[in-house]
Amino acid sequence: MEPARGRHGTAEPVNSGSCGRVPVNRGTNVCKTLGMDTTSASSRRTFLLGAAASLGLLGAAAPTAFAGSDRPTPRPAFVPEPVRTVEAGPLGIAVTFDDGPHPEFTPQVLRVLRRNRVRATFCVVGTEVEKYPDLVRAIHRHGHTIACHSWSHANLQELTPAGVGEEVERGLAAIGRVLPGYRVGWFRAPYGRWSSEVMGAIRAAGLRPLGWSVDPRDWERPGTDEIVRRVLADVETGSIILNHDGGGNRDQTVAALRQWLPELSSFGYRFVQPA
Repeated sequence: MEPARGRHGTAEPVNSGSCGRVPVNRGTNVCKTLGMDTTSASSRRTFLLGAAASLGLLGAAAPTAFAGSDRPTPRPAFVPEPVRTVEAGPLGIAVTFDDGPHPEFTPQVLRVLRRNRVRATFCVVGTEVEKYPDLVRAIHRHGHTIACHSWSHANLQELTPAGVGEEVERGLAAIGRVLPGYRVGWFRAPYGRWSSEVMGAIRAAGLRPLGWSVDPRDWERPGTDEIVRRVLADVETGSIILNHDGGGNRDQTVAALRQWLPELSSFGYRFVQPA
């Protein structure tokens, strides 16, 4: 989620493809290490096609429980800090979307994800869930993870503990009315504004805090090419990429997604969901 500002601010996923020519250490950004000019598509391809991770982030993904599951799924342990990376092995990364669902841009995002066989995480706002329940069902139907992004997208640091709890509870309730039985596992604080009160409220609700490590600041509408450049410049093994499908005009976000998503796939990156 972006820094504080005005608010107005099924195919299987790709899990294969790895190129192993240039070993890099965990956390290495190939573009930066090689001094690559990320403004040039040809130079990006020349360098990154030869790059792969020989060492990955080790970890076992916890299963996700969906509405209608026959067996209860144990929740992963709570972590006291936002999860900002995924542990999914070499070149594993995650894509996330905030502030939706949106009647114009969420369907476009879903089409791009489906075309590229990628599953993502959608951090939805309760008020928008109530307005567009069919879009929430579509997100779920396509196999994406749904996370809670509060009820009204308030800055939770400015609320009382009771107010924080209400934002969390109402956001979860909105999802529950649309997807009965769906177990929400993640919460992302609006604007990335975490506090001890927020952590306490989501822990009480059985949620884990979801952060990010790559923020192209698409909500600024810096231009499609600039969004693409920012994503490709900062992505590395374990990255969680922040995007927005709601909260404003997201045409640049969608246009950029059409470019950088297949480009990262061609470099061997694998798209996973936080677990």
